[in-house]
Amino acid sequence: MEEKTEELRDIFLSVSDEETVTESQTESHGSLTDEGESVERRLDEELETLREKFGFETDLSDEQRRELIERFYDGSSDAELAATLDREEATVFAARMELHLVRDGEPPLGESNREAVREQPDTDAEALAEELDVAEQAVDRTRAVLATQDRSRRVSQRFVTAYQEILTDLELTDQFATDPQEDGLDGATEGAETNVDF
Repeated sequence: MEEKTEELRDIFLSVSDEETVTESQTESHGSLTDEGESVERRLDEELETLREKFGFETDLSDEQRRELIERFYDGSSDAELAATLDREEATVFAARMELHLVRDGEPPLGESNREAVREQPDTDAEALAEELDVAEQAVDRTRAVLATQDRSRRVSQRFVTAYQEILTDLELTDQFATDPQEDGLDGATEGAETNVDF
């Protein structure tokens, strides 16, 4: 084998201008451990674009907004988010609306009442709640959710789609970084002797 290697080396040197044979190495293009920073950066970019487009009124930091987004998609309730972020539930709800994060089942009112709320944007919430025989908070929340859905539709749900793509990438990275990878050879080598003298 060494003779073959020497022959190949001599052939290479005879046809090239190089005086020595060296192995070239290239820098790797990132790693799985870099993905956390990439997710953070990508979410920050989306938050900055969203801020420029619609603005934020809640006093959450971008770090808290990132955490809210991640935990929202993990299934955390507003009560759980409020406890995590040390904020009132009302603030969490308002921040979710700013981030275009609407839960299934929102808004809380039925379809006919939703339409009534939509058609009367200038009617006092208390008076509208009395007319519809619902809680005033339900009217307020329905208005907020409808407004959020309208904003999100105006940008083709761009931000929600971006969050999901970014967090899906993170989930896949976590899976590859933490799950043991099976090579499919376990069954093929089962029962085989591995301590063999040659």
